Amino acid sequence: MAPTSCYVRAMTELPREGRSHDAILSDLASLRDDDAKWRDGKVMSLVYDGGEAHQDLLKRAYSLYFSENGLNPMAFKSLRRMETDVVKISLALFHAREGAVGTMTSGGTESILLAVKAARDRAKKSGFFTGTPEIVVPKSIHVAFDKAAHYFGLKIRHVPLADDFRVDVRELSRMVNRNTVLVAASAPQYPHGVVDPIEEIAAITRARGVPFHVDACIGGFVLPWIERLGERVPKWDFRVDGVTSISADLHKYGYAAKGASVVVYRDMTYMKHQFFVATDWPGGIYASPSMPGTRPGGAIAAAWAALQGLGEAGYLDLTKKTLSAKKKLIEGIDAIPGLSVLGAPNSTIVSYASIDPTLDIYAVADVLEDRGWHVDRQQRPNCIHCTLMAKHDGVIERYLEDVRGAVAEVRSDPTRKSRGNAAMYGMMAKVPFRGMVRKGVEKVMESMYGPDGTLDLAAASKEGPVMEKLKEYAPAAFDLWDAVKARIARR
Repeated sequence: MAPTSCYVRAMTELPREGRSHDAILSDLASLRDDDAKWRDGKVMSLVYDGGEAHQDLLKRAYSLYFSENGLNPMAFKSLRRMETDVVKISLALFHAREGAVGTMTSGGTESILLAVKAARDRAKKSGFFTGTPEIVVPKSIHVAFDKAAHYFGLKIRHVPLADDFRVDVRELSRMVNRNTVLVAASAPQYPHGVVDPIEEIAAITRARGVPFHVDACIGGFVLPWIERLGERVPKWDFRVDGVTSISADLHKYGYAAKGASVVVYRDMTYMKHQFFVATDWPGGIYASPSMPGTRPGGAIAAAWAALQGLGEAGYLDLTKKTLSAKKKLIEGIDAIPGLSVLGAPNSTIVSYASIDPTLDIYAVADVLEDRGWHVDRQQRPNCIHCTLMAKHDGVIERYLEDVRGAVAEVRSDPTRKSRGNAAMYGMMAKVPFRGMVRKGVEKVMESMYGPDGTLDLAAASKEGPVMEKLKEYAPAAFDLWDAVKARIARR
């Protein structure tokens, strides 16, 4: 398919006169022609679809509060009421006790940033902490923790994983020290869909007096329903003594509109360090519970509507269909010679890899993309990642048929392993100087968000001594932009 820019002219300056609304809407429809086709079930990430009627409810709820601003709860008391409801419903799902508190945020990254910031400031205000603050996290935890450490001046210590892809608790215990202001783990972690040993970690943090955050951004609004349906789920929430905060995304398995998450705390002694207050600004006293100033009312209203619209029955139904898709996928993948599911996923995420050295899993991913599937690749180990939803229960057999076909195609054509994204991702996983790859990616990002805002970044990704050095180690390095573009598109 031709690039979108061929049939919608780039808009580099304001039109002299406002364009017709019909023309604008027509262009918007055309601009997404090359986007991932999530409505047909061929995307196993990025979009969480509760069905057409539910999508319509979210749009209408969002539109009702399109202009309202949650920055001032005194002006828009309805938004504060809805946020309170959403937080209390979340706390009930997470088995919180009286005194638990929280706020809505714009997404999982903001929830994580706030939890890290609160832990850092809590330690500093204790009067007993003078060192460089550190956080201790599994190597599989979401990179938002690395972002938080980068933004807030903390040292991050990554704990290796055990053979089952859960964090190595013994190593974690060894890394916790007097400078540790927060320990975090996942329920589940994104790469392999397994829940870290939360109870074992909590025993360590309780003994050391260190706050413990559970990142349930992807699991917070589905693990409770999986458990209700009789599946075994390790305890991960406030039932575990020692868990002090939790992040969970409503715009994932809460099936809310994008821009909705919660960060919740066991009590206010932790959460109060999240707030920002300035009293000397000429504009007046400024107080903010979270990071943004303006807080879009539409996202809050749509989250409230999602919870009300689905209810327990709706969430159970969606989760039941999702688990059915998961079971079919695991059984189907394990039945294909040369492929194997990684770990024992106890959520709604399944990742699978090649156990045949002659079968390149990235080449399999290339063929799946040729057949119309949006494929998420991962590394260490190289694998294909699937985040499952109810919609996939109806397409999983077709997906497995294409996986079988892709494996057969790769086996019949050995040259597949040196083409396209497969070779690039392999290169990025194995190149001995990963810093060079980082610099190459940074070069692309600078071009994307630079003053020219160019859409054709191939040239930018190929230029410079960094790219030349990469070519020394991987002949396919001149295709760096293809891999970078795919990774950026999945974020």
